[in-house]
Amino acid sequence: MAVDFFLLILIVIGIVGRSPLITTAASFLLIMKMLHLGRFYSSIERRGLELGLLFLTISVLVPFAAGRISFKDFLSVFTSFPGVLALIGGALATYMNGKGLGVLKMDPQLIVGMMIGSIFGILFLRGIPVGPLMAAGITAFLLKLFNYFLK
Repeated sequence: MAVDFFLLILIVIGIVGRSPLITTAASFLLIMKMLHLGRFYSSIERRGLELGLLFLTISVLVPFAAGRISFKDFLSVFTSFPGVLALIGGALATYMNGKGLGVLKMDPQLIVGMMIGSIFGILFLRGIPVGPLMAAGITAFLLKLFNYFLK
């Protein structure tokens, strides 16, 4: 019963925070629970992130497949200052996402704080939610920084 209430709260937070991803995800899980399909939770937990990343990667690669990015555009990544910065940014982001995944596996209850922080960012900072993995990566960095200064 408490899980149902928590999912309902997440649905409301998603609606108030204008985050259709949170609203849809919480609604999906609540419907699964109401249909007694909870036995599939472990499969979703185990493979859901992989499937989500697969579809995200596919969507990012569509301009290549559609021919909207030429070989010249591709080469400019390696020969222009903004392109090199994009390479560095991409490498740092994926590194931080990997660290974030480790944080989520070790301390999954942190997702609550990350979601509330994301809603705060949407409402007050006009941010755009990009998902829990990046939030977890930044959280991992902040935790490491905090531990470094405490020692």
